[in-house]
Amino acid sequence: MERYSRITDKNRREIVLLRAFPCAWGKCTFCDYIEDNGKDETELVCQNREVLKETTGEFGVLEVINSGSCFELPKETLEDIRKIVEEKGIRRLIFESHWIYRKRLQEMRDFFGIPVTYKIGIETFDHDFRENVLNKHADFQSPEEVAALFDSICLMVGIQGQTKEMIRNDISVLKKYFNHGTVNVYNNNSTPVKRDEELVRWFMEEYRWLLDDPDVEVLYEITDFGVG
Repeated sequence: MERYSRITDKNRREIVLLRAFPCAWGKCTFCDYIEDNGKDETELVCQNREVLKETTGEFGVLEVINSGSCFELPKETLEDIRKIVEEKGIRRLIFESHWIYRKRLQEMRDFFGIPVTYKIGIETFDHDFRENVLNKHADFQSPEEVAALFDSICLMVGIQGQTKEMIRNDISVLKKYFNHGTVNVYNNNSTPVKRDEELVRWFMEEYRWLLDDPDVEVLYEITDFGVG
């Protein structure tokens, strides 16, 4: 398991994969990522501290990801991140949060005292597929609701049951309402949700131009950011 990486092409930054307490929602049908979480606070803090030691501050930007939302990281780990921010001259942090924490976003900005960019895993703006198939528990009704709170979205493409029209709409919404986005090409895991190979091939051909878009990162493999 790689937990530290440097992104040197689009949006240059350092990235750390930390461990946190169990995801507050933890019921998305496609996700087994939550198996990386834990309940032993001492173990989590110690492991996270070792990962954070890798941070150099080279780009002034640090992205922190974990198996859920940033609000599930141990308090002591947040204190360690704040020390890294001060010692390494980090000018901006990037966190990910579930929709259920949308009213708490300012807390992290106040705690760290520097700009915080928030990502949110939308997966798709098709409400029926997102809620009834993927079980995301993100009941917003419009892209504008999300854009008013979050800076960047994560989409998922290539799932059985998904359609080309859904994907076309999602990419259109991403480009219209958000300054940045990540598109994850779905990879089979231990869950019953399966990849649609034909849809993936279509997407990679139809949206090849996204690979050159400075504001969109396409992850064909889940480890494309160098962690995981």
